[in-house]
Amino acid sequence: MRRASVTRTTAETKIEVSINLDGTGVYDNQTGVGFFDHMLDQLSRHSLIDMTIRAEGDYHIDDHHTVEDTGIAIGQALVEALGDKKGIRRYGECHLPMDDTQVRAALDLSARPFLVWNVDFPSAKIGTFDTELVREFFQAISTHGGITLHIDRLHGFNSHHIAEAAFKAVARALRMAVEYDARVADKLPSTKGAL
Repeated sequence: MRRASVTRTTAETKIEVSINLDGTGVYDNQTGVGFFDHMLDQLSRHSLIDMTIRAEGDYHIDDHHTVEDTGIAIGQALVEALGDKKGIRRYGECHLPMDDTQVRAALDLSARPFLVWNVDFPSAKIGTFDTELVREFFQAISTHGGITLHIDRLHGFNSHHIAEAAFKAVARALRMAVEYDARVADKLPSTKGAL
């Protein structure tokens, strides 16, 4: 089973992440940041990656460190759970519509982290959640998961829908990328011989 558990402890946060790449999208995420929990639930459900997250952060400052460090820990867990990456599809993409919004995500589990972020939010906050933290989360996952990740808002005017569509689009792309391809089950999806 492709599972991993990661604990990240700093002076600012304590994050515990457990994932199962071969799950069914079962989640139990408690970060202390309500909107972020809702987004993490979408990430799990639509990627079919089972996910349990516990986070404690310096909320008296803001949610930044909690969101970023959770992204770091998820990225590290993905690397551990993927192991040698033999037999995976490697690439994934999704055009995801949500009411007024459409977001496109494409990714490569290349071990070469790079984030292309073409997403603007009409508002600075969704409830009490800073919309700029959505980018911080995906930057952390990209960097620590070794993922080339492109996310584009094609259109949309509701900030909640834009954020949620981004999480769901990345989830669907991730689901595709981590799946096994039976035709190359014992091979690495690269001509370089390494990822």
